[in-house]
Formats: sequence, C-alpha cells, structure tokens
Amino acid sequence: MMKPGKTGLSRIISAGGYSLQGLKSAYRNEAAFRQECWLVAVLLPLAVWWEVGLVARVLLVGSLVLVLVVELLNSAVEAVVDRIGPEHHELAGRAKDMGSAAVLLTLLLAALTWILVLLDYLA
Repeated sequence: MMKPGKTGLSRIISAGGYSLQGLKSAYRNEAAFRQECWLVAVLLPLAVWWEVGLVARVLLVGSLVLVLVVELLNSAVEAVVDRIGPEHHELAGRAKDMGSAAVLLTLLLAALTWILVLLDYLA
C-alpha cells in the first residue's frame, strides 16, 4: 500500500528538490564532499576532452560520480550517528569507520581507473 502524498510528476519534482537540498547541504557542511567536488570539477572536463573510447570515458566519469555517491552515503551515516548522541559507542564508531573505509576504497578505485586508462592511452 502506498503512503499518502504526492504522486506522479509532482512527486518526482518534490524528490528532485529534496535531492538538490541534500547536495547543497553536503557541499555546505562536509569538507570532504567539497574537496571531492573540486576534484570532479577539474577531472570531468579532462575526461570529456581526452581522446579515449566511449567505455574508457564512461569508466572515468563513472568513477568520479561513484566517489561523490559514496561520500554522500558516508556523510548520511555520520549525520545519523551524530544525531543519536555525542557519547562514544563502539557500534557508532564502527559505522563511521566503515563509511570512511567505503570512501577510501572508492577513491582508490577511481585512482586505479584513471591510471589504467592513462596507461592504455599512452600504449
């Protein structure tokens, strides 16, 4: 059963507005997200300009987008944990550490993707 509220196009428009609010909030409140946005701002034009095949271009752009997605999820986990309370709890620390590890793995994946595409381009 669907919950009451907006449906159809008005629901999609509202969801888009909430998504934009989330992006603005992350940019305003999360230094790591801002830094990654600036990294994307530098690398995205390079990925578009670079004379590589379509699959390589998708990998380059996709790896950048994935970093932002995982950072947003990590920030959401941290916000929820912080909302619960400031006291240290082993599970809260574990959740934050796992979110951070997910970001690290995604950054490493993006770096590896860019390096391998570069090496393939130079070969």
